[in-house]
Amino acid sequence: MHFEKVSWKELGPLAWQTIEEVGGLLLVTQGKRNSTPNVMTIGWVLFGTVWGRPEIAVFVRPSRFTHVLLEEQPAFTVNIPSPSLSRAVEECGKRSGRDTDKFALCGLTPLYLEGFPVPSIVECIASIQCVVVEKSHVESDSLLPSIREMYYPQDDYHTIYFGEVQAAWKHTK
Repeated sequence: MHFEKVSWKELGPLAWQTIEEVGGLLLVTQGKRNSTPNVMTIGWVLFGTVWGRPEIAVFVRPSRFTHVLLEEQPAFTVNIPSPSLSRAVEECGKRSGRDTDKFALCGLTPLYLEGFPVPSIVECIASIQCVVVEKSHVESDSLLPSIREMYYPQDDYHTIYFGEVQAAWKHTK
């Protein structure tokens, strides 16, 4: 398996297509003290330019193990799975990394590219490495009531992590 560097802009449309067809992307985090990487399914993600920088914003609830790891080490990779990984996407969305090594459970292989502190996933089509440059908290009072009622009935508001893209990688055949 070989990855080559590509423009991050090339991967945005592929990411949206994957969310619709596969059900999500795979967000990988790794804490400084925890040597095991963690993978989580995400569907709430934004690609764009903020502060003149290429950014990916990911939404993570404070109750998630991923949140703990992002606070410990503010870096992540967004990995784009192929349709053949739909079972892994489903499993990574149902289980916590606090109790389960989801890489082992789903047969996923971590791969560290060019010294980035968080791995990519070998089996994925592409991976984007990001370093957190800002985090914001969703505020109850600023949401439309219909959004608050539908997505936050337990008041578990997301933290939004803005990750500056460091590199983007795509599998070569």
